[in-house]
Amino acid sequence: MDAPKFDKSRLPSRHVTEGPARAPHRSYLYAMGLSETEIHQPLVGVATCWNEAAPCNIALNRQAQSVKLGVKTAMGTPREFTTITVTDGIAMGHEGMRSSLASREAIADTVELTMRGHAYDAIVGLAGCDKSLPGMMMAMVRLNTPSVFVYGGSILPGRYEGRDVTVQDVFEAVGQHQAGNLSTCELEKLEAVACPSAGACGGQFTANTMACVSEAIGLALPNSSGAPAPYESRDQYSEASGRAVMNLIEKNIRARDIVTLKSLENAARVVACTGGSTNAGLHLPAIAHEAGIEFFLDDVCEIFRDTPYFVDLKPGGAYVAKDLYEAGGVPVVMKELRKAGLIHEECMTVTGRTIGEEIDIVEREADGKVIYPVETPISKTGGVVGLKGNLAPQGAIVKIAGMTEDQLTFTGPARVFECEEDAFAAVQERAYEEGEVIVIRNEGPSGGPGMREMLATTAALSGQGMGKKVALITDGRFSGATRGFCVGHVGPEAAHGGPIALIRNGDMITLDARNGEISVALSDEELAARKDAWSGPRDTIYASGALWKYAQQVGETYRGAVTHPGGAAEKHVYADL
Repeated sequence: MDAPKFDKSRLPSRHVTEGPARAPHRSYLYAMGLSETEIHQPLVGVATCWNEAAPCNIALNRQAQSVKLGVKTAMGTPREFTTITVTDGIAMGHEGMRSSLASREAIADTVELTMRGHAYDAIVGLAGCDKSLPGMMMAMVRLNTPSVFVYGGSILPGRYEGRDVTVQDVFEAVGQHQAGNLSTCELEKLEAVACPSAGACGGQFTANTMACVSEAIGLALPNSSGAPAPYESRDQYSEASGRAVMNLIEKNIRARDIVTLKSLENAARVVACTGGSTNAGLHLPAIAHEAGIEFFLDDVCEIFRDTPYFVDLKPGGAYVAKDLYEAGGVPVVMKELRKAGLIHEECMTVTGRTIGEEIDIVEREADGKVIYPVETPISKTGGVVGLKGNLAPQGAIVKIAGMTEDQLTFTGPARVFECEEDAFAAVQERAYEEGEVIVIRNEGPSGGPGMREMLATTAALSGQGMGKKVALITDGRFSGATRGFCVGHVGPEAAHGGPIALIRNGDMITLDARNGEISVALSDEELAARKDAWSGPRDTIYASGALWKYAQQVGETYRGAVTHPGGAAEKHVYADL
């Protein structure tokens, strides 16, 4: 007797499983133990960034099994596959960091290719570390299949001398050790306890910022991003995500029905009010790009500017992701934003309900400790703001969460370094002066190549007690764990002849986070003369391979540093083939 068949007339997997011509294809599926019934059900890709590189990814394999159980329970056939991820904490401070941002594109590309090659009908994507989250979401929007995102969860905070600690404390302890304020023994004790479990970095650094984005944008189940990786409840969220994607197939709700301009604005609000990572200013435009939506750095920063900052998370605040989860998580944060009229309630989510309908269900209120009431925020401006001026005509970005009102402006002479290594060496040797603006250039997406993060340098400054006594600007990036007046994403980058390439030691630079200004005290004529005398981009050692290819393809930072034309140029949608 023939097994019942799902109507696949509109699903991609019909090209693999239906009709006499696909008998060879089905034979491969039988070889893996699938039954006739399973072959003719929707095929759901379960994509994970599992690896043994770092704790942020180590739990994803376990959670994927729960996703598969949920898919099977809802009469789908899950097919698990993996992709790469580069973990920033391991790559930080050396040449390996050049691979980080490029890995975002590789993740999106490899997920796309796997889904296309095997004609999967939907995707549940699991990710843990910084670039893997936006990379997975970019693939979902690019493919425009029914999609659900699952965050692997944060690490538990470590405990050292009676206080919670994160990996940020270890980076800063390196600076304290170099300054002679921390013994080698104390440093070794801290490093041994700072990261006590599986999971991504615990503060509101890039991973947790983008996890919050996944909920706010509607691609993840409500409150699913909050539970730390070791919590058994993560498996329940994973199983529910598997069932949810089957519901989306039934209702034909796809990624671009969820990711719209308004949902991107909702996501930017959540980044701002939680004091999230500046990297969101790079990743939100990249996700938008996949849908053909123009949502650039300026647009993100405009939302940051008029969103109150009211969630007290590290690195600027006191608490970690586990504390936010226990206080009610992103749903309570969005409930507070709605009270201020700052949420588009009509946006669809992976539950099949709107954001407004989801917020209606939320019973908890702001606890006044981790989540302040929106009426009495920590500050009236978002924890991340944009800057623009003659030093960054295409814009720049700075995290101001945790900075006091008198720290929002800084003017000082430039001290210029041609790469991060030179700057870090100078910081180690204290070869800089209080009041200076440290300029690190040639670290942009193309010129680096790879747009490295600068946590080792900024953490060393903080550890030396100089984090508030100098400022730092770069065409590269900063870790979500960075604090102090550190301006990233300066565009155009030095390799493209942006003004940052023309700065000389001693030029007076003004940074004003209150009014959104980044400028150098040089006339247009002087800048033009220096541009005429500029010798061109610095040569790099990357003349072949993946990083060479990335440097040739990558676009401007303010557009998200993307490597292909995006949704606006596409001539077909994968899910409709």
